[in-house]
Amino acid sequence: MKLTNWISAYKTPQQPLLIAGPCSAESPEQLMEVAQAVKSMGISVMRAGVWKPRTRPNSFEGKGKEALAWIKEVKQKTGLAFAIEVANPAHVELACEAGVEILWVGARTTVNPFTVQEIADALQGIDKIVLVKNPINPELSLWIGALERLNRAGIQKLGAIHRGFSSFQKSRFRNQPLWQIALELKTLHPELPLIADPSHIAGNRNMIFEVSQKALDLDYDGLMIETHPDPDRALSDAQQQITPTVLATILKDLRVSERASSNALFINQLEALREKIDHLDQELIELLSTRAKLTEQIGEYKKENNVTVFQLERWNEIMNTRPEWAKLAHVSPDFVRELYKIIHDESIRIQTEIMNKTSEPER
Repeated sequence: MKLTNWISAYKTPQQPLLIAGPCSAESPEQLMEVAQAVKSMGISVMRAGVWKPRTRPNSFEGKGKEALAWIKEVKQKTGLAFAIEVANPAHVELACEAGVEILWVGARTTVNPFTVQEIADALQGIDKIVLVKNPINPELSLWIGALERLNRAGIQKLGAIHRGFSSFQKSRFRNQPLWQIALELKTLHPELPLIADPSHIAGNRNMIFEVSQKALDLDYDGLMIETHPDPDRALSDAQQQITPTVLATILKDLRVSERASSNALFINQLEALREKIDHLDQELIELLSTRAKLTEQIGEYKKENNVTVFQLERWNEIMNTRPEWAKLAHVSPDFVRELYKIIHDESIRIQTEIMNKTSEPER
């Protein structure tokens, strides 16, 4: 992707990009109150939902075009830049008419290449910053595809917003972070700004600081945090919004680390530790290779005896014992549980291949 550096205008090496504001624009008074508060914190970009895609009808779906007039007035009085979500070409046109500087494509839109393409077509020849939220489902190619469609339409001021992924699994997060997917995107496109949305990942205002710090520790370029004067009375996503006062405390307590150090002692010690990790990784891979060979033997034995590949009792045994072993070794049981799911999937693949392999005819 051909990208233009836009984020440096909104952040410094000591301070990430900060975007704060209500989930939804509810009234001119609400917007102005939040705007004055975030500006006093040195934040230069405010968010506000104008159109709210809701799961079911009869929920609050935003004030629409009316809210754009409020945003325009707040912009004139405060000098703040604004970021809003657009979900179709009509939204793009109205947002541009209102002078909104930053548009973002929501998670529900990112999953639909047809809609993303329509938005990209509407943005042809328009110089805007466009941010793309990850799709609802954990599919990196969909996320990249949406960014590529916009870039192909001439949008070079692009960024990605990580808001987490929906899951049926029980979790303390509203949306599973699955940090590795966002980090893979950053690895593939290091020039692409990556912004975390702690509000949607957490779904709980008590976790905003924790998720924000995690993102900064992972070298994210910015944060988007939902901020409301009276969160409990918010018309949408009340539980994940925080007051400006709480936001100020969070920003004060956040630790922003440097990407690198010129300290020679630090560099030497870090390299020594990494060398030890490299040796351990080689040993781990050799152990996995040995385990795979044993799995092949098991597959051959099952085939000879006409036994199914998947054995529920054995799987339950692994899921019960390995996390317990991890706990005794002071390793995260949750990590080991997820690791063995991947190992088990590979074992199933190996054994299934063996089961389906036909014998070569004798010559």
